[in-house]
Amino acid sequence: MNNIISKLLMYGDMPEDSILMQLSDVCRQFNAGEYEKDQLVTQIYKQVKRILIVATDYGFDKNLWHNYLTFLLINDENPFSITCEKIGANDGSVNYFAKNDFKMFKKLFDYDFSPMEKELGIDCFTRLSDYKSIVKPDLMYNKNVSEKVISLSEKLEKTCNEDEFFDCITQFYKDYGVGMFGLNKAFRIASEDNRVIFKPINNMDRVMLDDLIGYEIQKKKLVDNTKAFVEGKKANNVLLFGDSGTGKSTSIKAIVNQFYDSGLRMIEIYKHQFKDLSNVIAQIKNRNYKFIIYMDDLSFEEFEIEYKFLKAVIEGGVETKPENILIYATSNRRHLIKETWNDRSDVQVDNGMHKSDTMEEKLSLVNRFGVTICYSKPSQKEYFNIALELAKRAGINMSEDEIRAEANKWELSHGGISGRTAQQFVNYLAGTVE
Repeated sequence: MNNIISKLLMYGDMPEDSILMQLSDVCRQFNAGEYEKDQLVTQIYKQVKRILIVATDYGFDKNLWHNYLTFLLINDENPFSITCEKIGANDGSVNYFAKNDFKMFKKLFDYDFSPMEKELGIDCFTRLSDYKSIVKPDLMYNKNVSEKVISLSEKLEKTCNEDEFFDCITQFYKDYGVGMFGLNKAFRIASEDNRVIFKPINNMDRVMLDDLIGYEIQKKKLVDNTKAFVEGKKANNVLLFGDSGTGKSTSIKAIVNQFYDSGLRMIEIYKHQFKDLSNVIAQIKNRNYKFIIYMDDLSFEEFEIEYKFLKAVIEGGVETKPENILIYATSNRRHLIKETWNDRSDVQVDNGMHKSDTMEEKLSLVNRFGVTICYSKPSQKEYFNIALELAKRAGINMSEDEIRAEANKWELSHGGISGRTAQQFVNYLAGTVE
């Protein structure tokens, strides 16, 4: 195995502590006869356990060795894979080097561990090649990644040579992309050593727009803008504002699910991270995806200045905002920023500015969103309709009159009328009604 890995060029830059490199060292020791049996078995078991951890995290099944190798291939961001992500497989000298690597990966796929197993008296690699995972709920692993890895792994198993291997991999890169952006729908960010790190959201809610009852005009506006965006047409930043529990956040999650296959991705950013916005944009502006930077429950107190970072990004500054990035935000406030009577007092402050000028600067932020969509709380009739439809979908065995009566009691003691209240009411019925 060491001789195989040493011949990798495009895909050869792997950490020494990676599973593949560690197993390569195990094979080197075995082939050279330079090992103590118990120690080598312990090394093997350690790496097998690591493969099982990856398989559990991502819900891999069947041939875990092939799943692991496939996972490496579709996560390796190198000049070849990123180019294929953008334009697919085109003629070029780089294909020669890529096919050489795929020839090596084909050998890794077909690697025979049986001599080692026989000599050491183990069967773990045989078990990995025909693994039956414990059935578990989707929320326990990233099903989106799992399905793609297993499907591609099975295709690669059937390839006869590096040319067929090349065709499978490059088609995958073109269809889904490479690395975490290719596999995942949504991300959060974290700062590590003065760098912005993207963290995939493994179990994003699978809600679709049809799950949100009502608000048809609002949903259409959101779909129309997002459709134009993913098709490369002009589109606007969007602000969804209105009453709490009306489906603003749900709409944005649903829109990402709807347009994921069209290359749409979402990055959720919190207010205290706005200072990192320019770094986030720098890392995603040249990728072959459309990114929504999502800001939930956006609002600012009068003493907060984070809105200045947001304004600078939206306006672009010296560098124009990339065409593959839009900002979608939700807020319970129409103007985003809490307005006080002190803001209205047109008196000079220490720095020579008028407070009314400060207020105008704050309130102008909302004008940076080209599309504003209002989600107002439903009327009593609309609330009942939402409750009835949700109860129907949940299979609640009650008459409409009974549901209306109970829904009325529920909203009086649980925060008033909203779509969220109706959903909580139906959840309660589903858990109590026989």
